[in-house]
Amino acid sequence: MTRVAIIHDWLTGMRGGESVLEAIIELFPTAELFTLICIPDKISPTLKQLKTHTSWLQKIPGAKRRYRHFLPWMPGMIEQFDLSHFDLILSSSHCVAKGIQKSKNSLHISYIHAPMRYIWDRFDDYFGPGRTSWITRLGAHLLRKKLQTWDQKVSTPSRIDHILTNSQFIASQIRNHYGREAQVVYPFAHSERFTLPRKPENYYLMVTAFAPYKKVDIAIEAFNQLRLPLWIVGSGQDEILLKNRSGPQIRFLGSTSNQAIAELYSKCKALIFPGIEDFGITPLEAMAAGAPVIAYGEGGARETLQENTGIFFTPQSSEALISAVQIMESQSHLFPESACRQRGKEFSRQRFQKNFMKAIQEYWTASGKPPLTFN
Repeated sequence: MTRVAIIHDWLTGMRGGESVLEAIIELFPTAELFTLICIPDKISPTLKQLKTHTSWLQKIPGAKRRYRHFLPWMPGMIEQFDLSHFDLILSSSHCVAKGIQKSKNSLHISYIHAPMRYIWDRFDDYFGPGRTSWITRLGAHLLRKKLQTWDQKVSTPSRIDHILTNSQFIASQIRNHYGREAQVVYPFAHSERFTLPRKPENYYLMVTAFAPYKKVDIAIEAFNQLRLPLWIVGSGQDEILLKNRSGPQIRFLGSTSNQAIAELYSKCKALIFPGIEDFGITPLEAMAAGAPVIAYGEGGARETLQENTGIFFTPQSSEALISAVQIMESQSHLFPESACRQRGKEFSRQRFQKNFMKAIQEYWTASGKPPLTFN
């Protein structure tokens, strides 16, 4: 039987990367799972079903809340896992998971959600002036080059045989940072959740984490000036700052259930998506629910939105977003529900699993190994 190991950075909640991980685990139900730290109460039953191995971070008091503070030690943690007895290694990586050590006889295929954001393209979003304390900024600047060097070293063909990724946008970053080509296998939205009738009301919607690169501040500034209702689902590190900047027309809904989010999509005028995302699941969800999207014109959204399902705005400013919202206010008929729903459904879980497994099979066969077999 083919012995399979699956590696994911950390399991502390269910977001886009964990949904992709779920879909991969369904294809390899007898695999063993490796991760730096796991909070079982925060993950789905599918993720709990595998035999799971964690690092020494799991035993550190308070690490379940402050695990990101251990970033300087994470490369060493991931390299300590012993995977010598596995034939196929699949890493799901946005930080260090792809840095595992493999034996010469194993095949390592990494699905890279993004190169480490904190040390590459979004360093200033996380560690720029006003983003964190001066001592944290100093530490980040001192460690950045060391982490970049490690990240490039473990991304060579001697450590990763083949790379898959979620968008052409991220494929270009992989090419720039690692000098490697990556095959794109697009992620998915759970379109079956978004079947409520479309009944638009008088509000725009954001579903997001309150992280710096999400650019929620741009949306708040724009809707403060427009004096139009903006409802925001989510939470995160910038929450207090953003609430302090918001006028009376901005409504913060906190974290809500999938059912509540589906209803919000069905009734919003449009989804507001002002950040640069690796791929972007929420635009797919909005479209699957029949709602158009107003998105910044860079990143993964360029590969999912079409001219009859949304509007791109540039530059990444409140003024440009205001202009796009004004177009939506006066020309919403250009973005029919049927077109939005059809586009959202094209990015299905089944399509992802089919394309992912096809890539694995092709790489496995090309390596000269016997056929993949599982219990």
